[in-house]
Amino acid sequence: MLNVSEIQTFEHDVLVIGAGGAGLRAAIECSARGLSTGLVCKSLLGKAHTVMAEGGVAAALGNLDRRDNWKVHFRDTMRGGKFLNQWRMAELHARESPDRVRELEEWGAVFDRTKDGLISQRNFGGHRYPRLAHVGDRTGLEIIRTLQDHAVHKGFGIYMECTALDLHLDAGRIAGVLGYWRESGRFVLFRTRAVILATGGGGRAWRITSNSWEYTGDGTAMAYEAGADLMDMEFTQFHPTGMVWPPSVRGILVTEGVRGDGGVLLDSRKERFMFRYIPEKFADETAATEEEANRWLAGDKTARRPPELLTRDVVARAITQEVSEGRGSPHGGVYLDIASRLPAETIRKKLPSMYHQFKELAEVDITRQPMEVGPTLHYFMGGVRVDSDTQMSTVPGLFAAGECATGMHGANRLGGNSLSDLLVFGRLAGIGAEQYVKGLGAAPRIDEEQVRSAVRRATAPLNRDAGANPYVVHDDLQGVMGRHVGIVRTEAELLSALKELDRLKRDALGVKAPGVSQYNAAWHEALDLRSLLITAEAVTRAALMRQESRGAHTRLDFFGEREEWQKVNVIVRKAQDGQMETRAETRPGPPRDLAAIAHASIEDLEAGRV
Repeated sequence: MLNVSEIQTFEHDVLVIGAGGAGLRAAIECSARGLSTGLVCKSLLGKAHTVMAEGGVAAALGNLDRRDNWKVHFRDTMRGGKFLNQWRMAELHARESPDRVRELEEWGAVFDRTKDGLISQRNFGGHRYPRLAHVGDRTGLEIIRTLQDHAVHKGFGIYMECTALDLHLDAGRIAGVLGYWRESGRFVLFRTRAVILATGGGGRAWRITSNSWEYTGDGTAMAYEAGADLMDMEFTQFHPTGMVWPPSVRGILVTEGVRGDGGVLLDSRKERFMFRYIPEKFADETAATEEEANRWLAGDKTARRPPELLTRDVVARAITQEVSEGRGSPHGGVYLDIASRLPAETIRKKLPSMYHQFKELAEVDITRQPMEVGPTLHYFMGGVRVDSDTQMSTVPGLFAAGECATGMHGANRLGGNSLSDLLVFGRLAGIGAEQYVKGLGAAPRIDEEQVRSAVRRATAPLNRDAGANPYVVHDDLQGVMGRHVGIVRTEAELLSALKELDRLKRDALGVKAPGVSQYNAAWHEALDLRSLLITAEAVTRAALMRQESRGAHTRLDFFGEREEWQKVNVIVRKAQDGQMETRAETRPGPPRDLAAIAHASIEDLEAGRV
């Protein structure tokens, strides 16, 4: 019998799982408030999706257009999220984002500047005014650099290349986390009073995705297994512009900043097609002609925004329809042209990462020729259900922030809001964890039999004489999700997906990882399958329940938004019998003052009448 006392053990007040922007900001806050803090990284410190956020961080600083303020940002966010956002979260985000950006600047972030020396801001889809503070097209990298440089002086423990496997509870509250070192395969136990999940999404359940190998839904799955509610899992964002060609880089993101700086989308006839896809609700803010769109880009504040800057769900569906109707590029996408819009030197200065990425990886010079782009699975709006002010889940002591939490973005996230989201709610999660820990009595205890059971389950693939190949199971899963749970969905396809997922769950229970635990990539893959399958099933079941099309969730058999579904969130949780259950939960009505802001006209907001 395994002696749990022989497992390497660390003890902290708070353990943060995930070291992207949300995790780092949460760990900084916890440590600054006097809590013993540990930070677990599945990969190396600095290897996070925050780095991939190129275009900028959304905050109503008003540096380029003084008319911008938190109310307009809040209104844009609610409209972009199809009014399914949690009202309080969207308010906190819009109010606090400017302070978090200025805080980053105080900590050493070097933003691009205006001619007056202020932080520069650029246009982005769904944002009324130029709102994204940026560092060329490397904004996420600068944020991670700044947070890391600030964090190293805080004195908290950092555990790199360590994968968290299970949350352990004592009387229903957080008591610890079991993980393992990826290099040696040895297990490690963290005794802790609180956990903050900041593990990102689960994009690796799809084949065409901008997500890196780490993004297998670990936080979502651990929270689910611990009894926490998941919410809004049907809303998976397909970024409209991922690289389509060559195959070696398919799915890699092309920043929305390319369109914000004047890039246009073209069909196979080299015609701008987005003018045909302007939703009625955005017609008052979107240019209907190329002439007006060009005037807006030239700085005419009376003109309306180009249709290429509509919300991501609208643009992604438009590209999908163009391709399905035979007007796509040779490799199944459309063209994104910046070369004919800006001088080559300006492109290299404003979009240095894009220029080098295409030049080196795809042998495409974006200063001379258009790019082939198409939708790529990019971001989860759904995740762990949390309290808006504290970020605590429905499990006492379990918090979540960033992409693995839900509520802030509703049915569709606006570009740039993810970076300000992780800064705002990473901090609030740290504050919430401090309040919880200081209000806790005796330290929770870990059930050693639970630990032994978790270790046996994790080592099972190493001890089998035969079994399925975990890489084949993962590849099969990606095929299922791509075919049946993609950018457009139907009841028949979703039911087919659930049937296939049941088969894959049985296969995953019997996978074999030959060899020993040290340096065993197949074993890592086998362990990731549980998280991938839980996340995939949660998305599929939630998508089946929501019988409408809203934001990033499109049902061909229930086209268009339905008023009754605006009033509910789909909740996913683990039932007593171990099965996954879904239910539609009625949303509370919005606060009157916030509803007035969200539904106000821009003219009323600018005039201060709301």
